[in-house]
Amino acid sequence: MPKFKLFKERKGKADQARSNKYIKLAREIYMHARKGGPNPEANLALKNAIANARAEQMPIENIERAIRRATQTTGGEDYEEIIYEGYGPGGVAIMVKCLTDNRNRTAADVRAIFNKRGGNMGESGCVSYLFDEKGLIVVSREKHDIGEDAMLEAALEAGAEDVIVNEDVYEILTAPADFHKVKQALEDRGLTFESAGVRWLPKTTVKVEGENAEKLMKMLDAFEENDDVQDVYANYEIDDEELARLGG
Repeated sequence: MPKFKLFKERKGKADQARSNKYIKLAREIYMHARKGGPNPEANLALKNAIANARAEQMPIENIERAIRRATQTTGGEDYEEIIYEGYGPGGVAIMVKCLTDNRNRTAADVRAIFNKRGGNMGESGCVSYLFDEKGLIVVSREKHDIGEDAMLEAALEAGAEDVIVNEDVYEILTAPADFHKVKQALEDRGLTFESAGVRWLPKTTVKVEGENAEKLMKMLDAFEENDDVQDVYANYEIDDEELARLGG
């Protein structure tokens, strides 16, 4: 296969994935604006959804369009947020956040993905105790000339709970309610973010490899491709060598 064709195919898949992500983010913004009102300062769920969208470089006009549609449309779609829980290959705990207008359809789809790829869907609460809901702000160390002590001081002064120092990035953790305050304070210091949002973070991780790692990656891909699935949180750990073998 010519290299140019391969690049075009990969770029096409990346563009399609980005488009699908924007559709899902717009749906979440729409739902929260419809339920809690269009003012993000008075609607924390909407504010979080907008922050997540901006972290994915979603254009501001897409965000504004979703909010307008929520406030101007009568008798539009009614979505509900549901989190399904279960286990994947190798005993990996998985939480699947969905937005759906048909609970029965979505539950059946999520259960089928679990079952077909070596996992099983459980009852509500079966794995959520293994996760904490946190604000997570990721800052590139390469893009910012800020040392570990200075980053820690700035984050804690802004109200963060902790800073995890990695080789390439700082991971700043906050309570969900403090996420926007901390994010704004760091932005005011001139920092930009690789990602920023409120997420479910695992308390511990499970190492997977070989066939289990391969099945798990296919399961996560299947969840991502499902229109009703907004986010997937899992407590797996895969070595870089294993990821390279799997093509990821």
